[in-house]
Amino acid sequence: MCGIAGLLSPGLAPDALAARARAMGAALVHRGPDSQGVWTDPAAGLALAHTRLAIVDLSPAGHQPMVSACGRYTIIYNGESYNDAEMRAALPPHNWRGRSDTETILEACARWGVEETARRLNAMAAFALWDAVERRLWLVRDRVGIKPVYYGRFPGLFLFGSELKALRAVPGWTPELDPAVRAAYLRWGYVPGRHAIYRGIAKLEPGSVLSVRAGEAPRIVRYWDPRDVALAGIARPLDLSEDEAAERLDHLLADAVRRQLVSDVPLGAFLSGGVDSSTVVALMRNGSVPRTFTIGFDSAAHDEAPHAEAVARHLGTDHTVMTVGDAEALKVVPTLAEMYDEPFADVSSVPTAVVCRLTRSQVTVALSGDGGDELFAGYTRYVQAEAIRSRLGRIPVPLRRAAGALLRALPARTGDAIARLLPRRLQVTTAGHRLNRLGVILADGSFPGLYREMIGLWPAVPVLDPPAEEAAPPALPPGLAPLDHMRLFDTLAYLPDDILTKVDRASMAVSLEVRVPLLDHRVVEFAWSLPPALNGAQNGGKRLLRRVLYRRVPRDLIERPKRGFAPPIGAWLRGPLRDWAEDLLDPARLAEGGIDPARIRPLWARHVAGVVNEQYRLWAVLMHEAWRRRWLASG
Repeated sequence: MCGIAGLLSPGLAPDALAARARAMGAALVHRGPDSQGVWTDPAAGLALAHTRLAIVDLSPAGHQPMVSACGRYTIIYNGESYNDAEMRAALPPHNWRGRSDTETILEACARWGVEETARRLNAMAAFALWDAVERRLWLVRDRVGIKPVYYGRFPGLFLFGSELKALRAVPGWTPELDPAVRAAYLRWGYVPGRHAIYRGIAKLEPGSVLSVRAGEAPRIVRYWDPRDVALAGIARPLDLSEDEAAERLDHLLADAVRRQLVSDVPLGAFLSGGVDSSTVVALMRNGSVPRTFTIGFDSAAHDEAPHAEAVARHLGTDHTVMTVGDAEALKVVPTLAEMYDEPFADVSSVPTAVVCRLTRSQVTVALSGDGGDELFAGYTRYVQAEAIRSRLGRIPVPLRRAAGALLRALPARTGDAIARLLPRRLQVTTAGHRLNRLGVILADGSFPGLYREMIGLWPAVPVLDPPAEEAAPPALPPGLAPLDHMRLFDTLAYLPDDILTKVDRASMAVSLEVRVPLLDHRVVEFAWSLPPALNGAQNGGKRLLRRVLYRRVPRDLIERPKRGFAPPIGAWLRGPLRDWAEDLLDPARLAEGGIDPARIRPLWARHVAGVVNEQYRLWAVLMHEAWRRRWLASG
């Protein structure tokens, strides 16, 4: 894994060009501590910066920026290719300088072109390529968005980088918060789609290639799109028996894991004891003893470490466990704004940061089980949404809309008060908020609207000056079946913009490469081609994935209610994090940052009193404020 950055600014003096590239690289040194490099084309106003985490071919032959044998192209690359041998074999005979996959991709681009190379790659990758003849810069991002690329275009300046902090190192633009994106962040808990928190900055979407020349608008082409994959699979599902489908999935996953075990440095895996990570670790057993790593919590209600230890014992791994308590939370939480450099509200970022630090103390590469829930319908909310849709469908439309209007207008505090009048066995937490959300669902009436409200944090975001329109997640094709809609939304938005962002920043902060074999694009395409009977959400979903796992691990070690990777944030906010949170939620400072204190302070008071658990909505506001104070001068 590495950090990439660069700028295109014709007319800039050569010394200034190189200095700015060095500053961009310095901001990303955590992503690549093994070597750093800068390359410039002063006549074109182009500079590239690279920070290297050496994984395969540790020699100087893998140093970047790297110039092609013909001298026309220069590349900087962040990622890992899993079909490097096949790519090299398909190229004409060549005097290779080393074993680095960077060199393979570089010479492939020189031979086949950038878009064709992207289509042939099986990789988690983000790279930039400079064509000195056409004076054209290319940016490429992998199919599912494992590795990030941010970019921005301003008068006389185009810049890009793996993280926003690299872009901030370049003078010539002033970072300014985008209110439409902030609203989207508060709704979802992450910045969705192509958007970035700053005006004028965007993310290159997964499966995309961008090309740009000085003075021209970027051109973006999608070489792989989950929407096309989903629609093709739904239209033409595979005609397989369940046994045949399980066998094919077994072969696909075994091959994906085998390819991702290639490394010249120590390698291990995260192990939670759930279906996804246990499947990956079980498939790593190829004669060697995998190193596995687990995080536990002091709270028994959140702790899955004993389950992971049982799986590790069965598989005979070299297993390490670390318990996350108050002390670890106090250390990690203040570092999150620096780590993510964009508002990010997934509460599991805390244990993810801890497990990455633990893992990096022993290995440089780790395999993860991310992606299984989206591909194989593992989220419990999929079943819950279907049940709600079925019940709401029995209510006449006029009555549903009228009830929706009433519930939307009901003050949340009033809803909470009404709930407290009910018998204790019927009381629910955050009743007012839930009634408001039910009102929105009833009034909308569509399944996309229902799912949006189920997974969003707020019926109305708590800002003082709401934007005319929020930044939107990627659009979905109309008319999808409910389960297909949910899985595709999560694959397009939640997976790259939350799950993979969380792991990328937490792992790269400690120079750890994390690979995700379940997201091999062949597995993604296979999952979407399954008939609904073989990939439903009932009974925890993952029907075929479980069959692959249970060939290697006893069922009774795995089968239990799904918990996720959530720490006891609610309790921490009432305890060791209370002073930290109280400072961030100061009414004057909230208002200064555009957040409505009248919406937040009562929420905080009820949470601290233990009346309700508002950890998720409060965490989104806290992470916004922590980010704003760290990264915006006005903070």
